[in-house]
Amino acid sequence: MELSAAGPGVEQRAAAVADAVCELVDAVTPTTWSTGAVEDAADAIDMLAEALAAIDPEAARALAAVPAATAALRRRLALAAAEDAAVVPAPRSGRARRRGLGHGWKGIRTPE
Repeated sequence: MELSAAGPGVEQRAAAVADAVCELVDAVTPTTWSTGAVEDAADAIDMLAEALAAIDPEAARALAAVPAATAALRRRLALAAAEDAAVVPAPRSGRARRRGLGHGWKGIRTPE
């Protein structure tokens, strides 16, 4: 693959993207991602893969799996969000939960 000289601002923008990705990687852990952050990162991956795929047919073939991978990530994110919504506890009333043996308990009977 032979590339020509970069267009105006391309190298600076590519460097800025690389720097931003490094900062993001340094800032996140598996537990600090939000839904919006994952969606934004997946969108960025898709756009970068599309831009790089335009270089030549071989680049397009090499990056062909990226949209399917980010789509799978989005599906996983949607499933996780649905699971989290299903686990949300029901709202509690202000009344304390009844404890004890319940209705009908007559106490301890002793033989006579």
